[in-house]
Amino acid sequence: MYDYIRVSTAVPDVSVADVRTNTKNILEKYDEAASAGSDIVLFPELCVTGYTCADLFLQRSLTDGSLSALSEIIDYTTGKKSVAVVGAPLVIDGQLFNCAFVIFDGQLFGIVPKTYLPNYSEFYERRWFSSSSILRRRSISPAELGLDYKKAAECQEIPLGSDIIFNINSSARFAIEICEDLWTPIPPSSKLALNGAELILNLSGSNETIAKRSYRRGLVAQQSAGTISAYCYASAGSKESTTDLIFSGHSIMAENGSVVAENKKIIDSNYILTADIDLGKIKHDRMHNKSFADCAAINKAGLVNTVKIVSDKLLLSDGSLASVKRMPFVPVAKEDRLERCMTIFEMQVAGLIKRLEVTKAKPVIGVSGGLDSTLALLVCVQAVLEMGRPASDVYGITMPAFGTTDRTYNNSLKLMKSLGVTTEEINIKEACTVHARDIDYDLSGRDVTFENIQARERTQVLMDYACKVGGLVVGTGDLSELALGWCTYNADHMSMYGVNSSIPKTLIKWMIDAISENDVFTGSADILRDIIDTPISPELLPPTENGAIAQKTEDFVGPYLLHDFFLYNVLRFGFEPKKIYKLATKAFAGEFDNETILKWLKTFYRRFFTQQFKRSCLPDGVKVGSINLSPRGDWRMPSDASSALWLEQIESM
Repeated sequence: MYDYIRVSTAVPDVSVADVRTNTKNILEKYDEAASAGSDIVLFPELCVTGYTCADLFLQRSLTDGSLSALSEIIDYTTGKKSVAVVGAPLVIDGQLFNCAFVIFDGQLFGIVPKTYLPNYSEFYERRWFSSSSILRRRSISPAELGLDYKKAAECQEIPLGSDIIFNINSSARFAIEICEDLWTPIPPSSKLALNGAELILNLSGSNETIAKRSYRRGLVAQQSAGTISAYCYASAGSKESTTDLIFSGHSIMAENGSVVAENKKIIDSNYILTADIDLGKIKHDRMHNKSFADCAAINKAGLVNTVKIVSDKLLLSDGSLASVKRMPFVPVAKEDRLERCMTIFEMQVAGLIKRLEVTKAKPVIGVSGGLDSTLALLVCVQAVLEMGRPASDVYGITMPAFGTTDRTYNNSLKLMKSLGVTTEEINIKEACTVHARDIDYDLSGRDVTFENIQARERTQVLMDYACKVGGLVVGTGDLSELALGWCTYNADHMSMYGVNSSIPKTLIKWMIDAISENDVFTGSADILRDIIDTPISPELLPPTENGAIAQKTEDFVGPYLLHDFFLYNVLRFGFEPKKIYKLATKAFAGEFDNETILKWLKTFYRRFFTQQFKRSCLPDGVKVGSINLSPRGDWRMPSDASSALWLEQIESM
């Protein structure tokens, strides 16, 4: 329903060459993973015998014992709800292969032999095994293999090869490679992904050396990114032979370049690691990235063996184990957050510098004392300083009106003074009063017209003042406002260059915090702190009797915390409302009740569709991340598109 598949990497203790003990341990871990609701249980390379059997692999007793163990494992899965992927040696046509066996509900669905056999440094697999490249057949019968399990007679042929894609219920496709296969210039998983495999499983026997863990993690993450796939990796545990090597039992799961699960202990064994893999993200990104399809066509994808696994027991995960980021735009760790914010700040500054170099203009900006205009002002000042020009080349204009509070008014003036910009104060009350009289409007109305008169007057002042001083009006509006259309058309909606246009509201305050933490503007630190703590408001309605802000944006339009969460999942992955709602109820459990989340989700979709006309004519702006609403780049949508389909789904929930 939600495109999740639950995967466990299972690393049982191993007794080298003791297939009976190993089988017992494998089945215990299989049951443990099945109890956790796993659809697939991935075991390490050669886990039935142990990876380190060395010349014992050429002993008939070991290979026959392995066949008996496999038959037992296959029978054990009868009636169970999890696919088991186990590693064992297998003799085919007189050659020994290092294989993965895909087992479900008492059947063997396929055998995947290892292709690339390491024969360098501490590895010498070619001493015992042959590569899948020498196979001359694509299937084999259980009788030929010597496998004896209850459903063997029902199976005429078992698919065999390194090119098999397993298709579960026509909604999840996985494929397999084994350890060294991943470490090659063109891993088999690259071709398998191009042929449709969304999930790659790797059975590994990788030993541990200094720094190898981080290298291995990077390798898995990069392959998942390059193939736009989910990649799950399970390596042999610490109970392997330690004659010359140490094994760590390293497990990693990644989605399109991001590690979503990893075991914590450096040296580990006898555990399972379980995670919900979001195949919806993979499907979306492959559809969005046309280079993926082009690469498949150029490399003549489509020459694989597809095996269907059909069962109502599989793919029932609701994603309850999936990690959901409460603030997807904001890194959790402080160090990462500071680095991200300062990188974005440098990008904003670089974009504005280029525009100022071309136009030979001076930045002109409206400063309200709020978060958005504060960040934009800091960008303007840093830009002119890096150009070798004085901060006074920036014209900051504060324009108090009917809704301005003392707090924001004073903060705007203090901030501009502390930064050394040219400061102008232009009270727009009289101009708004004259304009209201011109259009026969009663200013006591306190409606949208009352608000928009002020917003448009401010923009007129900025534009005309820019003409006067040879300036360029720098826009302050952010990504969240653009998504919701929370801007007045041809007012704060318009500028000559928008430096905040791809920065969401939930990140803005952290941007200012990071700039303050890094002592970029030391003389402004206290003022910046107070601005961060100021409620978000357009200040277009008169303050309360005690002078406090009366008009708080989030009381009307909804919490930006929720809206940024909705925005990210709508634009980044194209998720449907029911999945976004499901994710939100998990991310904000205890913070917002389900009814509140549903209410603001409906508001988000309604406003997102109806306000596209404002985004269709946005000024130029700086793109800093993967989510952007520029009509010239990332988001193109008809202004008259209907939201009916999305709202109907919300109403049905």
